[in-house]
Amino acid sequence: MMRFNTLLVLFLLSLNSFAQQTYLTEDKVTHYCGPVTEAELRNGAFAEWFTDEDPDFTLPDTAPAWASNLNDTRVEVFLGTWCRDSKTWVTRFLNYWEAAGLDTDQLSFVALYNGDEKYKQGPAAEEKGRNIHRVPTFIFSREGEEFARIVEHPVTDLETDLAQIALGHPVRPAYAGANAMWELLDSQPIDSIYAHGNKHVNDIYRLVSHSTELNTLGYVLLRAGELNKASVVFHFNTFLFRYDPNTHDSYGEVLALAGKTEAAIKSYEKVLAFKPEDENALAQLAVLRGKLEKIEE
Repeated sequence: MMRFNTLLVLFLLSLNSFAQQTYLTEDKVTHYCGPVTEAELRNGAFAEWFTDEDPDFTLPDTAPAWASNLNDTRVEVFLGTWCRDSKTWVTRFLNYWEAAGLDTDQLSFVALYNGDEKYKQGPAAEEKGRNIHRVPTFIFSREGEEFARIVEHPVTDLETDLAQIALGHPVRPAYAGANAMWELLDSQPIDSIYAHGNKHVNDIYRLVSHSTELNTLGYVLLRAGELNKASVVFHFNTFLFRYDPNTHDSYGEVLALAGKTEAAIKSYEKVLAFKPEDENALAQLAVLRGKLEKIEE
Protein backbone atom coordinates (compact mmCIF):
# COMPACT_ATOMS: atom_id res chain seq x y z
CA MET A 1 0.00 0.00 0.00
CA MET A 2 2.83 2.39 0.83
CA ARG A 3 4.44 1.80 -2.58
CA PHE A 4 1.08 2.50 -4.28
CA ASN A 5 0.66 5.75 -2.30
CA THR A 6 4.18 6.82 -3.23
CA LEU A 7 3.51 6.19 -6.92
CA LEU A 8 0.23 8.10 -6.67
CA VAL A 9 1.98 11.11 -5.13
CA LEU A 10 4.66 11.05 -7.82
CA PHE A 11 1.98 10.82 -10.51
CA LEU A 12 0.07 13.80 -9.09
CA LEU A 13 3.29 15.79 -8.80
CA SER A 14 4.12 15.02 -12.42
CA LEU A 15 0.68 16.25 -13.49
CA ASN A 16 1.20 19.43 -11.51
CA SER A 17 4.57 20.02 -13.17
CA PHE A 18 2.79 20.22 -16.53
CA ALA A 19 0.02 22.49 -15.25
CA GLN A 20 -0.19 25.95 -16.73
CA GLN A 21 1.61 28.48 -14.54
CA THR A 22 -0.42 31.38 -13.20
CA TYR A 23 0.09 34.41 -10.98
CA LEU A 24 -2.03 37.00 -9.22
CA THR A 25 -1.93 40.66 -10.22
CA GLU A 26 -2.20 43.44 -7.66
CA ASP A 27 -5.96 43.53 -8.20
CA LYS A 28 -6.14 39.79 -7.36
CA VAL A 29 -6.85 38.61 -10.91
CA THR A 30 -5.28 35.30 -12.01
CA HIS A 31 -3.30 35.39 -15.26
CA TYR A 32 -1.18 32.93 -17.22
CA CYS A 33 2.61 33.11 -17.34
CA GLY A 34 5.10 31.02 -19.28
CA PRO A 35 4.43 28.60 -22.15
CA VAL A 36 0.74 28.02 -22.82
CA THR A 37 -0.88 25.69 -25.33
CA GLU A 38 -3.56 26.47 -27.86
CA ALA A 39 -5.94 24.18 -25.95
CA GLU A 40 -5.31 26.08 -22.71
CA LEU A 41 -6.02 29.37 -24.46
CA ARG A 42 -9.19 28.10 -26.09
CA ASN A 43 -10.57 26.09 -23.17
CA GLY A 44 -8.95 27.49 -20.04
CA ALA A 45 -9.47 30.58 -17.92
CA PHE A 46 -9.56 32.85 -20.97
CA ALA A 47 -11.88 30.78 -23.16
CA GLU A 48 -14.23 33.77 -23.43
CA TRP A 49 -11.67 35.34 -25.74
CA PHE A 50 -12.81 32.87 -28.38
CA THR A 51 -16.54 32.94 -27.61
CA ASP A 52 -17.03 36.72 -27.67
CA GLU A 53 -18.39 37.94 -30.97
CA ASP A 54 -16.01 39.96 -33.15
CA PRO A 55 -18.13 41.86 -35.69
CA ASP A 56 -15.12 43.78 -36.98
CA PHE A 57 -13.29 40.70 -38.23
CA THR A 58 -14.25 38.11 -40.85
CA LEU A 59 -12.51 34.88 -41.82
CA PRO A 60 -11.84 33.74 -45.40
CA ASP A 61 -14.23 31.19 -46.88
CA THR A 62 -11.35 29.34 -48.55
CA ALA A 63 -7.62 29.15 -47.89
CA PRO A 64 -5.77 31.95 -49.71
CA ALA A 65 -3.32 30.86 -52.40
CA TRP A 66 -0.32 32.32 -50.61
CA ALA A 67 -0.96 30.41 -47.35
CA SER A 68 1.03 27.34 -48.46
CA ASN A 69 4.15 29.53 -48.44
CA LEU A 70 3.92 29.48 -44.65
CA ASN A 71 3.84 25.69 -44.29
CA ASP A 72 7.51 25.64 -43.24
CA THR A 73 7.18 28.61 -40.88
CA ARG A 74 7.22 28.64 -37.10
CA VAL A 75 5.47 31.46 -35.25
CA GLU A 76 6.25 32.30 -31.64
CA VAL A 77 3.53 34.36 -30.01
CA PHE A 78 4.36 36.42 -26.92
CA LEU A 79 1.20 37.67 -25.24
CA GLY A 80 -0.30 38.92 -22.01
CA THR A 81 -3.60 37.53 -20.77
CA TRP A 82 -3.99 40.92 -19.06
CA CYS A 83 -3.64 42.73 -22.41
CA ARG A 84 -6.58 43.91 -24.52
CA ASP A 85 -4.51 43.82 -27.72
CA SER A 86 -3.54 40.22 -26.98
CA LYS A 87 -7.19 39.29 -26.55
CA THR A 88 -8.01 40.89 -29.90
CA TRP A 89 -5.07 39.88 -32.07
CA VAL A 90 -4.10 36.47 -30.69
CA THR A 91 -7.65 35.23 -31.19
CA ARG A 92 -7.90 36.75 -34.66
CA PHE A 93 -4.50 35.40 -35.64
CA LEU A 94 -5.22 31.89 -34.41
CA ASN A 95 -8.65 31.77 -36.04
CA TYR A 96 -7.29 33.12 -39.32
CA TRP A 97 -4.34 30.69 -39.27
CA GLU A 98 -6.75 27.76 -39.02
CA ALA A 99 -9.11 29.19 -41.65
CA ALA A 100 -6.12 29.52 -44.00
CA GLY A 101 -5.55 25.77 -43.69
CA LEU A 102 -2.33 26.10 -41.70
CA ASP A 103 -1.31 23.77 -38.89
CA THR A 104 -1.54 25.19 -35.37
CA ASP A 105 1.32 22.88 -34.38
CA GLN A 106 3.50 25.49 -36.09
CA LEU A 107 2.55 27.96 -33.36
CA SER A 108 3.86 28.35 -29.83
CA PHE A 109 2.60 30.73 -27.17
CA VAL A 110 4.29 32.36 -24.18
CA ALA A 111 2.37 34.45 -21.65
CA LEU A 112 4.30 37.29 -20.02
CA TYR A 113 3.91 38.98 -16.65
CA ASN A 114 2.48 42.43 -16.10
CA GLY A 115 3.51 44.65 -13.20
CA ASP A 116 6.63 46.49 -12.10
CA GLU A 117 8.91 43.63 -11.05
CA LYS A 118 8.70 41.39 -14.13
CA TYR A 119 7.22 43.74 -16.69
CA LYS A 120 6.70 41.77 -19.93
CA GLN A 121 8.98 38.95 -18.79
CA GLY A 122 8.38 35.21 -18.65
CA PRO A 123 8.96 33.06 -15.54
CA ALA A 124 11.98 31.42 -17.19
CA ALA A 125 13.06 34.54 -19.14
CA GLU A 126 11.49 33.10 -22.30
CA GLU A 127 11.50 36.60 -23.81
CA LYS A 128 15.24 37.07 -23.29
CA GLY A 129 17.02 38.09 -26.47
CA ARG A 130 13.76 38.33 -28.43
CA ASN A 131 13.34 42.13 -28.20
CA ILE A 132 9.81 41.98 -26.84
CA HIS A 133 8.52 45.40 -25.85
CA ARG A 134 4.87 45.17 -26.91
CA VAL A 135 2.36 42.35 -26.68
CA PRO A 136 1.27 40.51 -28.57
CA THR A 137 4.38 39.99 -30.69
CA PHE A 138 4.34 37.36 -33.44
CA ILE A 139 7.81 36.20 -34.55
CA PHE A 140 8.00 34.30 -37.86
CA SER A 141 11.02 32.08 -38.45
CA ARG A 142 12.38 29.38 -40.76
CA GLU A 143 15.14 27.01 -39.68
CA GLY A 144 15.56 29.07 -36.53
CA GLU A 145 16.03 32.40 -38.35
CA GLU A 146 13.54 35.21 -37.85
CA PHE A 147 12.36 36.78 -41.10
CA ALA A 148 9.32 38.80 -40.03
CA ARG A 149 7.28 39.90 -37.06
CA ILE A 150 3.99 41.58 -36.20
CA VAL A 151 4.24 43.85 -33.16
CA GLU A 152 1.05 44.41 -31.15
CA HIS A 153 -1.20 44.76 -34.21
CA PRO A 154 -1.01 44.51 -38.01
CA VAL A 155 0.19 47.57 -39.88
CA THR A 156 -2.40 47.28 -42.66
CA ASP A 157 -4.75 44.47 -41.71
CA LEU A 158 -4.09 40.88 -40.63
CA GLU A 159 -4.73 39.29 -44.03
CA THR A 160 -2.57 41.80 -45.90
CA ASP A 161 0.29 41.64 -43.42
CA LEU A 162 0.27 37.82 -43.47
CA ALA A 163 0.13 37.77 -47.28
CA GLN A 164 3.13 40.09 -47.49
CA ILE A 165 5.03 37.91 -45.03
CA ALA A 166 4.14 34.76 -46.98
CA LEU A 167 5.19 36.32 -50.29
CA GLY A 168 8.55 37.47 -48.92
CA HIS A 169 7.78 41.18 -48.60
CA PRO A 170 7.02 41.74 -44.91
CA VAL A 171 5.96 45.24 -43.97
CA ARG A 172 7.95 47.06 -41.30
CA PRO A 173 6.14 46.24 -38.02
CA ALA A 174 4.48 48.80 -35.79
CA TYR A 175 6.66 50.69 -33.31
CA ALA A 176 9.52 50.92 -35.78
CA GLY A 177 11.27 53.50 -33.60
CA ALA A 178 11.40 51.22 -30.56
CA ASN A 179 12.50 48.29 -32.74
CA ALA A 180 15.31 50.38 -34.24
CA MET A 181 16.34 51.62 -30.79
CA TRP A 182 16.62 48.08 -29.47
CA GLU A 183 18.61 46.96 -32.51
CA LEU A 184 20.96 49.90 -31.97
CA LEU A 185 21.48 48.95 -28.31
CA ASP A 186 22.17 45.34 -29.31
CA SER A 187 24.63 46.25 -32.04
CA GLN A 188 26.76 49.02 -30.50
CA PRO A 189 28.38 49.83 -27.15
CA ILE A 190 26.68 52.64 -25.26
CA ASP A 191 29.77 54.87 -25.51
CA SER A 192 29.66 54.55 -29.30
CA ILE A 193 25.93 55.34 -29.36
CA TYR A 194 26.52 58.57 -27.44
CA ALA A 195 29.55 59.45 -29.59
CA HIS A 196 27.20 59.54 -32.60
CA GLY A 197 24.18 60.65 -30.59
CA ASN A 198 22.91 63.35 -32.97
CA LYS A 199 22.81 60.94 -35.90
CA HIS A 200 21.04 58.24 -33.90
CA VAL A 201 18.49 60.67 -32.47
CA ASN A 202 17.70 61.89 -35.97
CA ASP A 203 17.38 58.32 -37.26
CA ILE A 204 15.00 57.35 -34.45
CA TYR A 205 13.03 60.59 -34.84
CA ARG A 206 12.04 59.55 -38.36
CA LEU A 207 10.56 56.30 -37.05
CA VAL A 208 9.08 56.98 -33.63
CA SER A 209 5.40 57.92 -33.45
CA HIS A 210 4.81 58.98 -29.83
CA SER A 211 6.71 59.45 -26.59
CA THR A 212 5.10 56.32 -25.11
CA GLU A 213 6.82 54.19 -27.75
CA LEU A 214 10.30 54.61 -26.29
CA ASN A 215 8.98 55.08 -22.77
CA THR A 216 7.52 51.56 -22.80
CA LEU A 217 10.76 50.15 -24.20
CA GLY A 218 12.72 51.94 -21.48
CA TYR A 219 10.66 50.36 -18.71
CA VAL A 220 10.91 46.91 -20.30
CA LEU A 221 14.70 47.24 -20.21
CA LEU A 222 14.68 48.72 -16.72
CA ARG A 223 12.59 45.89 -15.25
CA ALA A 224 14.88 43.41 -16.98
CA GLY A 225 17.84 44.88 -15.08
CA GLU A 226 19.30 46.71 -18.11
CA LEU A 227 19.76 50.01 -16.28
CA ASN A 228 22.32 51.51 -18.67
CA LYS A 229 20.33 50.64 -21.78
CA ALA A 230 17.15 51.97 -20.21
CA SER A 231 18.96 55.20 -19.43
CA VAL A 232 19.91 55.65 -23.10
CA VAL A 233 16.32 55.08 -24.21
CA PHE A 234 14.85 57.54 -21.70
CA HIS A 235 17.57 60.09 -22.50
CA PHE A 236 16.87 59.89 -26.24
CA ASN A 237 13.17 60.33 -25.52
CA THR A 238 13.81 63.64 -23.76
CA PHE A 239 15.36 64.96 -26.99
CA LEU A 240 12.62 63.59 -29.23
CA PHE A 241 9.79 64.86 -27.00
CA ARG A 242 11.43 67.61 -24.98
CA TYR A 243 8.16 69.32 -24.03
CA ASP A 244 6.54 66.16 -22.70
CA PRO A 245 6.95 66.13 -18.89
CA ASN A 246 6.65 62.34 -18.77
CA THR A 247 9.87 61.84 -20.75
CA HIS A 248 11.81 63.88 -18.16
CA ASP A 249 10.03 62.09 -15.30
CA SER A 250 11.12 58.67 -16.62
CA TYR A 251 14.67 59.86 -17.22
CA GLY A 252 14.76 61.29 -13.71
CA GLU A 253 13.69 57.92 -12.33
CA VAL A 254 16.48 55.99 -14.04
CA LEU A 255 19.07 58.63 -13.11
CA ALA A 256 18.03 58.37 -9.47
CA LEU A 257 18.31 54.57 -9.59
CA ALA A 258 21.80 54.96 -11.06
CA GLY A 259 22.80 57.17 -8.12
CA LYS A 260 23.12 60.30 -10.29
CA THR A 261 21.29 62.48 -7.81
CA GLU A 262 22.12 65.93 -9.20
CA ALA A 263 21.21 64.93 -12.75
CA ALA A 264 17.98 63.37 -11.50
CA ILE A 265 17.07 66.59 -9.71
CA LYS A 266 17.55 68.56 -12.93
CA SER A 267 15.37 66.13 -14.81
CA TYR A 268 12.53 66.37 -12.29
CA GLU A 269 12.87 70.17 -12.31
CA LYS A 270 12.18 70.03 -16.05
CA VAL A 271 9.01 68.09 -15.30
CA LEU A 272 7.83 70.96 -13.09
CA ALA A 273 8.73 73.50 -15.75
CA PHE A 274 6.04 71.94 -17.95
CA LYS A 275 3.72 70.67 -15.22
CA PRO A 276 4.22 72.72 -12.01
CA GLU A 277 1.80 70.70 -9.86
CA ASP A 278 3.11 67.25 -10.77
CA GLU A 279 2.86 65.32 -7.50
CA ASN A 280 5.40 62.62 -8.36
CA ALA A 281 8.05 65.13 -9.42
CA LEU A 282 7.51 67.17 -6.26
CA ALA A 283 7.79 64.07 -4.08
CA GLN A 284 10.90 62.77 -5.87
CA LEU A 285 12.60 66.17 -5.67
CA ALA A 286 12.03 66.29 -1.91
CA VAL A 287 13.67 62.88 -1.52
CA LEU A 288 16.58 63.63 -3.86
CA ARG A 289 17.32 67.04 -2.36
CA GLY A 290 17.33 65.43 1.08
CA LYS A 291 19.88 62.88 -0.15
CA LEU A 292 22.01 65.62 -1.65
CA GLU A 293 22.02 67.58 1.60
CA LYS A 294 23.23 64.52 3.52
CA ILE A 295 26.01 63.96 0.98
CA GLU A 296 27.14 67.57 1.30
CA GLU A 297 27.16 67.53 5.11
